[in-house]
Amino acid sequence: MPTTEQEPFYYSFGDTPAFYVEYMKRSEAFTMGVDHYHAYYEIYYMLSGRRLYFIRDRSYAVEQGDLVFIPKHELHKTMHAGEAAHERVIIHFDDATIEKWSEKHADYLLSPFRQASPIVRLPRAEQFAAEQLIRRLLAEISGKATGYELIPGPAVAELLLMAARYTEKHDTAPLQHETPMHEKISEIVRHINANYAEPLRLGDLSERFFISPYYLSRMFKEITGFAFSDYVVLTRIKEAQRLLRETDNSISDIAAAAGFENFSHFGKMFKKIARQSPRDYRKQHK
Repeated sequence: MPTTEQEPFYYSFGDTPAFYVEYMKRSEAFTMGVDHYHAYYEIYYMLSGRRLYFIRDRSYAVEQGDLVFIPKHELHKTMHAGEAAHERVIIHFDDATIEKWSEKHADYLLSPFRQASPIVRLPRAEQFAAEQLIRRLLAEISGKATGYELIPGPAVAELLLMAARYTEKHDTAPLQHETPMHEKISEIVRHINANYAEPLRLGDLSERFFISPYYLSRMFKEITGFAFSDYVVLTRIKEAQRLLRETDNSISDIAAAAGFENFSHFGKMFKKIARQSPRDYRKQHK
């Protein structure tokens, strides 16, 4: 357990990917260093402070009380947003766990992950109820009183039910962009996401979107948290993983379909990001 005020204070329960809850409090500026997506669901709850969160194709300002629902295999990254101190809770679970909680209502409980916006900003009364539920969950995990292990699963299922009922009746329209440049970078990200199989060069995109290569490179990193070239490679590897899971196409065909012109480069990048070869990945996920 960390012992100084400068270090983050945290505690956790369970194991990823089946079911995991983690509380973290930081007093200093922090940006997630890992370029990150995974094969399980994630809920991010902002207890205090403010963060920037890149998800799918844009960055969102996440504020106290916001619930963030990140689907499986969705690229995401949290960033410093001017205010260093913050508290957050993350919750991970997989399909087997939510089926265990409620096989009959599993699809309904997962509905917040299918909204147009990943940010659910509840009205004051519902937000208060959600925070009370989360704080009780955290008190049980940190206190470890006899039987505390019985609390986290039902508490998270109740949180999902609360969010599902709210989103069933209310549209979660995407929040406003922080600045016009945030909107411009989001437009560029959507272009990359839709055209990953084509050559994607910084110079070509700077001409297409009327922004200098240097400024595009700098603002892309600042707003998304990813270097331009890293984001392109991650997007292509993510697509290759999907094809390995869902098709029987040859690995060389998948590499080409994902936008890699050089098969050796594909293998090297795949192993760097997935920590295993494409062949081993397919065996594990088929």
